[in-house]
Amino acid sequence: MKYYTCLSAAVLVCSFAHAQQMNTKKLSYPATKKVDTVNTYFGTTVPDPYSWLENDRADDTKEWVKEENKVTQDYLSQIPYRDAMHTRLQQLWNYEKYSAPFKEGKYTYFYKNDGLQNQSVLWRQEGDGTPEIFLDPNKFSTDGTTSLQGISFTKDGSMAAYQLSEGGSDWRKVIIIKTADKSMIGDTLTDIKFSGIAWHGNEGFYYSSYDKPKTGSQLSGLTQFHKLFYHQLGTTQHTDKLIFGGEETQRRYIGAYLTEDERFLVISAANTTTGNELYLQDLSLPDSKIVKVVDNFDNEHTILDNVGSKLYILTNLYSPNFKIVTVDAANPQPIHWKDLIPTTTNVLTASTGGGKIFAEYLKDATSLVLQYDMDGKLERTITLPSVGSAGGFGAKKQEKETYYTFTNYVYPPTIFKYDIATGVSTVYKKSGVQFDPSLYESKQVFYASKDGTKIPMIITYKKGMVLNGHNPTLLYAYGGFGISLTPAFSTSNIMLLEHGGIYAVPNLRGGGEYGEKWHKAGIKMKKQNVFDDFIAAAEYLIKHKYTSKDYLAISGGSNGGLLIGAVMTQRPDLCKVALPAVGVLDMLRYNQFTAGAGWSYDYGTAEDSKEMFDYLYKYSPYHALKPASYPATMVTTADHDDRVVPAHSFKFAARLQEYQQGPAPVIIRIETKAGHGAGQSTEQVISGQVDKWAFMFWNMGITF
Repeated sequence: MKYYTCLSAAVLVCSFAHAQQMNTKKLSYPATKKVDTVNTYFGTTVPDPYSWLENDRADDTKEWVKEENKVTQDYLSQIPYRDAMHTRLQQLWNYEKYSAPFKEGKYTYFYKNDGLQNQSVLWRQEGDGTPEIFLDPNKFSTDGTTSLQGISFTKDGSMAAYQLSEGGSDWRKVIIIKTADKSMIGDTLTDIKFSGIAWHGNEGFYYSSYDKPKTGSQLSGLTQFHKLFYHQLGTTQHTDKLIFGGEETQRRYIGAYLTEDERFLVISAANTTTGNELYLQDLSLPDSKIVKVVDNFDNEHTILDNVGSKLYILTNLYSPNFKIVTVDAANPQPIHWKDLIPTTTNVLTASTGGGKIFAEYLKDATSLVLQYDMDGKLERTITLPSVGSAGGFGAKKQEKETYYTFTNYVYPPTIFKYDIATGVSTVYKKSGVQFDPSLYESKQVFYASKDGTKIPMIITYKKGMVLNGHNPTLLYAYGGFGISLTPAFSTSNIMLLEHGGIYAVPNLRGGGEYGEKWHKAGIKMKKQNVFDDFIAAAEYLIKHKYTSKDYLAISGGSNGGLLIGAVMTQRPDLCKVALPAVGVLDMLRYNQFTAGAGWSYDYGTAEDSKEMFDYLYKYSPYHALKPASYPATMVTTADHDDRVVPAHSFKFAARLQEYQQGPAPVIIRIETKAGHGAGQSTEQVISGQVDKWAFMFWNMGITF
């Protein structure tokens, strides 16, 4: 730590003046060609001069990527403390990390990373025996970019099927092994996407996938119709039986799982990311049919568990904050449902274990966990170590204990063992990160958005911080798809906090923090509410002198990248730095790539109606750009992102560079051999975080 302090002091002498010099020097960007492509919507012609960048496999696009990355790396390499930041973040990252353990057959399994391993390793232990490595993804590729993306075991634990992602792609391979000696069984399954693995006995399993796009468009081609297959061990993949989907039941997303006793196959089918049909098949009966439980996409439903023919269903039918109902499998339709755990003012998720139900509520975006018996009787409120996020609690029916992880913005993730009978939690694994929580604090505030709606925000900083408007601040949010942002510790954020910085996270409309009503208040023709909520958060921080425009950075990824793109085009004066990551930035064409059409519940599409087109056209970040003075911007994406294709970021960055009238830099950082985020190697993650902080600090004139 002494070395780090001295290094910072040495940099202090010249950094501020150098930063100001770099801020006023206009970058020389690559010459990006423009084409005459025009798209027409309801009689309105929309120029798309950078449409050629949608072909991310074309030679001219590859050359553009190469030239842009050169500009970006040349710029970042001039930041004198970038290497020191890398060294510091490696120091912070270099501690053992564990997952909560889980039992399969006679073994207890857990993931572990020694500190700087590119991928976490799956270990196993028999009883109190010596742990051994079961699967080491670091040996899957030489550069650490092939990752383990899920594993499923047979009920007796004797076999497993695990999924591999190469270069961050959502397309997976599935390898089947005997767990005793890890020998492979049969062929590797390929071209599997957005799928779980649901074993039925030891004979085979269910999985889902799409028809693979044509050669040349594997990453960006449309993936329209999901199909559920059954793979029989000992047979080839091309003979796998189609169980659901295909021509007769065209659905964009199909998932399947079995109840723990393997009696019922549960199928969830949807066309968008919100709402699902529910189907059931009783596998204990010969030649049983697939029965429709819910025949519309209006709500969301999951079968949590069963006791014999009694099903336990988590649903938001007539209950936007969710409830748990029961029904007999012989007549499973909603008309027969009976409330077991009724809805409340807090949003409910749930899991089961040890013959109990764990009702996990969100109360102002933090966790409240209650334990019920299977008859719906409340047994206790589980005592958590603080206000924050608790996750886990799932276990098999015969287990006497379960595990959960607790965290918040100043509480590093800690794994607790929970005794189901007594309700006692004990620390199982404490984080080894170099961080003293007693030096920092988080507080939740509520502020008014443009229309008066109260929005919660958690602000984290070092104790004793002076509210003088000069604190470097990162404002991060998401605001979409019913996803809730709950308090979570970030090793990377230590870099900001220990330098007197502030990390602020508002819970915008469009998310799920207050249920489906909160979600719906930020979709389609109400999407502007999300941007207004975020802008109001920035204005709150500035008004109360946490920071000021010159020390504020805004950040978000995926749908959050859309948020940042929209805010910086609507309010280019709001902040000093903008960091849109893997963003949905062309709102007129997002549904033309991969599974993008499935996002239409939240966004609407330009083809829906003239009114919807006009609304999207107005805020679409790529189209809303005009000549102006924009904040220092680093767009980030990845060459293998086949969820939000990199064309969004390519086109936005090209047009932003064209229209930038101010002195602030506009660069795009394009990660190679990486996708939408999952499966990145540790070095890729660290390097990406270092470049984020270096770019932010440098453009604020902050020393390190």
